[in-house]
Amino acid sequence: MYSSKVSSLTRLNQSTHLFRRSFFNQTYINGQWVSSQSGETFKVYNPSNGKEIGSVPNCNNQDADKAIQAAYDTFHNKWSIKTGKERSVIMRKFNDLILKNKDHLAKILTTEMGKPVKEAAGEIVYGASYIEWFAEEAKRIHGDVLPSATVNRRSFVIRQPVGVCGFITPWNFPSSMILRKAGPALAAGCTIVIKPAEDTPYSCLALCDLAKEAGFPDGTINVLTSTRSAEIGKFLCEHPLISKMSFTGSTEVGKKIMAMCASTVKKISLELGGNAPFLVFNSADVKQAVQGAMASKFRASGQTCVCANRILVQDGIYDEFIAEFTKKAKEQTVGDGLDEKTILGPVINQDQYERIIDFVADARDKGAKIITGGKEKKGKNSGFFIEPTIIADVKLSMRVAQEEIFGPVASIIKFKTEEEAIKIANSVDVGLAAYLYSQDLSQVWRVAERLQTGMVGINEGLISSVEAPFGGVKQSGFGREGSKYGMEDYVNMKYICMGNLKDVDRTS
Repeated sequence: MYSSKVSSLTRLNQSTHLFRRSFFNQTYINGQWVSSQSGETFKVYNPSNGKEIGSVPNCNNQDADKAIQAAYDTFHNKWSIKTGKERSVIMRKFNDLILKNKDHLAKILTTEMGKPVKEAAGEIVYGASYIEWFAEEAKRIHGDVLPSATVNRRSFVIRQPVGVCGFITPWNFPSSMILRKAGPALAAGCTIVIKPAEDTPYSCLALCDLAKEAGFPDGTINVLTSTRSAEIGKFLCEHPLISKMSFTGSTEVGKKIMAMCASTVKKISLELGGNAPFLVFNSADVKQAVQGAMASKFRASGQTCVCANRILVQDGIYDEFIAEFTKKAKEQTVGDGLDEKTILGPVINQDQYERIIDFVADARDKGAKIITGGKEKKGKNSGFFIEPTIIADVKLSMRVAQEEIFGPVASIIKFKTEEEAIKIANSVDVGLAAYLYSQDLSQVWRVAERLQTGMVGINEGLISSVEAPFGGVKQSGFGREGSKYGMEDYVNMKYICMGNLKDVDRTS
């Protein structure tokens, strides 16, 4: 049952009695740990040292069909027919198990993704909060009684689960992105088929082990580990038994998902690329702004869809901001995420590593000033490390001002007026998150309302929470995850009309 390549990681297995295994070398379909039907596997590597962690099944469409059929049968015969309270009880147990195993799950996450273990533990708690929140919401999927225009008719609206849901999730938050989607889906009564990122399958599989212990019926949660992302994605999108797709990833892939889902007119949620502007006005508290920029820009080594990507600083405080920002950036310790001293871990893989280095080279060649960092920082065992980098005097023609960097590189753009800042902020075709720092209350309201994004942080660099709706506008997608609005993407509204009722005699 174990991969022969994971002996160096058996320490994780010994750290807690709650897990039978840490790094599962089989996938999870219909409540069973199984190999791919073809017998194919693929290897997973630790980005901190390039070493192999283990191998998992390389599923194909035959495996996907098996998973979908299991989810479909369980939806109709077991999960959707439970009451909201019955689903809530199982979900709350799932939440408790996740929190009980927080540290163990964090080590698994760090080993395959690289982020510092303390940050990984924070992700586990954040992800679990969606299970807890929607466990409560499961009991509150309300309907309505509508007023009728005729005396012998009554009208109702009820909400019912959409059916089997397909999830395609990214590597940067391999636990919380799954749990954020699973929370409302499971609460509504849906079953799910998950295609996790090929770089980070182990976090997903570990959650399945806890879900089984929590008591979800076999077939409620199914996982397809695979390097065949395009093939599996197309199969899920076009399969007639899948009623909804939820995807987090690039805008380019999101457009393809949307097109493929059109063949069966599926319900879709898309959380796509971001290019977040971070506006710092002359009235801002500079140290507060720098603190927010550090938290937003360098969390997960800049590999988040809502991290500050274009830092716009007004000319009156430009030099002061750069000096303070540079000071803080130089204090960041880069290294293996399992080392408790590490603040910035590696980037996920070789392709991402080279892409980020190209961004820096493009800015340098076009006249930008590299204030700090910008160098390749090879780890002891050739891990994918990049120093925290600050680039000043950035022009709008540079790649770092136009594209999502997805790495520990901060591009600083100077502006003069509020109008100029808003124009630059809104100049891109995506709109997920934005941030602004100002002590001018009137300015705060003016700018926040004019920024073309789905979320705005005001004097705050970390804005995600289970109570708030997460999602974007423009080509950053549609649909919202979390909050009281999050359930709507996983239920259908059904109107029921009851007619020809006998009315009381109104003549007497």
